[in-house]
Amino acid sequence: MSSSNQMAMDGNTTTTATANNHTEDFAVGCLLSIKTTLGDEFEAQVITFDRHSNILVLQEGSKPGPRRNIRLLKANYVKEFSFLGQSEDPLDIKKCYLDLNSLQAREESAIRQAETEAERRGVGVTSEAQNIFDALSKTLPVRWDKTVIVVMNEVRVSSPYLPESVSGGTPAANDRVKKVLELERKRLHARGGGQ
Repeated sequence: MSSSNQMAMDGNTTTTATANNHTEDFAVGCLLSIKTTLGDEFEAQVITFDRHSNILVLQEGSKPGPRRNIRLLKANYVKEFSFLGQSEDPLDIKKCYLDLNSLQAREESAIRQAETEAERRGVGVTSEAQNIFDALSKTLPVRWDKTVIVVMNEVRVSSPYLPESVSGGTPAANDRVKKVLELERKRLHARGGGQ
């Protein structure tokens, strides 16, 4: 171990050292001034160092608070670093802040989006049927009822999803769905999406 890195570990003085051969000495909690091979210069605290992947996890800036800027940096991109001192454990659970309301809202939003996307996928239908459903959904409200496409909550389009397969709803709604279905099937066949 070099003397400059030993000083970084011991916290005795501020010194400058290159990181090329000293990656094993990035101690948790060290405050460093870092210059990268890409020309970036910043101050950060070492949160952890993963020897296997050679990645440093750094918390930029020295201000604790609810928001942290975390940087992942391959250690071989560290051109030079200066030891600025030792700080408290950056992973001290008492000082970590998680906005649980925000996390819960993001989770609920992701679940709603996944459910919406799942409802738009037909189960046990051909790719042609799914393509017709997707095309109809661009102009009309649609949903699946097993293998039947339900349009505007009243008109039903059954396999083989031809205009003759349309039933239910008012005559005007039925005619509108037949017309849109016919146009969408022509578009899909023109693009090679239908059989």
